[in-house]
Amino acid sequence: MSDANIRPAGPQDIAAITRIYAQAVEYGTATFEIEPPDEAEMARRQHTLLANDLPCLVAEQAGIVAGYAYAGRYHARPAYRWTVEDAIYVAPAFHRRGLGRLLMAHLIAEAEARGFRQMIAVIGDSANAASFTLHAAVGFRLVGTLQSVGFKHGRWLDTVLMQRPLGSADASPP
Repeated sequence: MSDANIRPAGPQDIAAITRIYAQAVEYGTATFEIEPPDEAEMARRQHTLLANDLPCLVAEQAGIVAGYAYAGRYHARPAYRWTVEDAIYVAPAFHRRGLGRLLMAHLIAEAEARGFRQMIAVIGDSANAASFTLHAAVGFRLVGTLQSVGFKHGRWLDTVLMQRPLGSADASPP
């Protein structure tokens, strides 16, 4: 998708990000949220990411925000501070156009530039082949499956964990 523009997300993108995420919450299993958050909550989440110097990106095509991605803290405890968890959502009209891969490549580069050493993908639903394929294509490897840990849309869902080293990973102290 050479005509897509990847750029830092900002407050002006909240309405589009909220719409994209609401679609994923209501109809998908990539997230285990049940009710879509409103714009105020999505703005609060974005503010937290940006205030902590975590990468938060949008993909635009023809002036339309078509997807977004961010890397959040994997866990709050201090020893995890060099590990981030990725999240990526693409509007259904833009699926299967390479936008997810482009967003992920930029997200990985942004996380490495900030000194993070590991990126974790916590993928909702073991049937989410598109997410597995995307993550594998950018260097993630499967590290485990948590079986039947979520219940959404009338069925039990697994969580699949994938991991990708960043920068020098564990070859040296941070």
